[in-house]
Amino acid sequence: MIKQAINFFISLKTAIWLLCLLIVMLLAGAVIMPANEEFQSIHSVPMLEWINEQPLGLTWWLWSSIGLLSLLTANTLFCSIDSIIKKRKVTQWLLILSPQIIHIGFLFILLAHLFSSAQGFKGYSAVAEGTALELKDKTILHIKNIRISFDNKGYLSDWAVDAEYIADGKTVKQDSIMPNKPSIYKGLGVYVKDLRAYPEKMVLLELSREPGAVWALIGGILFMIGTIMLIILKWKRDK
Repeated sequence: MIKQAINFFISLKTAIWLLCLLIVMLLAGAVIMPANEEFQSIHSVPMLEWINEQPLGLTWWLWSSIGLLSLLTANTLFCSIDSIIKKRKVTQWLLILSPQIIHIGFLFILLAHLFSSAQGFKGYSAVAEGTALELKDKTILHIKNIRISFDNKGYLSDWAVDAEYIADGKTVKQDSIMPNKPSIYKGLGVYVKDLRAYPEKMVLLELSREPGAVWALIGGILFMIGTIMLIILKWKRDK
């Protein structure tokens, strides 16, 4: 039985079937999500927390996708180990390792999604000058000033939002949110998504936490390095 399980996980057919089933589940989700308003809040709380509060009739495809991704992860690990063992006597180690680097990058990306699903969230809030928002750790985000500039034709030319973080009655950080410069505090990102100058200065803030962002970056870099190495080495070998 153990041998059958190992053969199942090191099979390329297993990977293909898992990917096909995953595509089917995601297509089902593409149909189910727009038709149900419950999915509008999926990004405002960690996904694993959200999914436990929803009926199985709406989330069966998500649970199935998580299960298929878990099997695909195991398949990737078993295939990588099996490939290294079978080719350990080959002299071109870089050619052997480059696909495994791609696999490791893929696994890091999956790990990033797991972290973000467990602890990440995204929310929006319309704020004016003087607004105070209480964050999850009880820190207060205070919007001190909204600066909006226009050119002589009346078009928006520049903007900035001055903010401060207050904990236990003390200012622990002061920051300015500007174009392409969000405010980051303890892993929380504060972004300006929209702004209004009249009749009152207001901005629409996005507050999001993505604990898997660093892991996704590492995974993407490894995936790119492995792919480039594989292409170059195969090109040199064939040449």
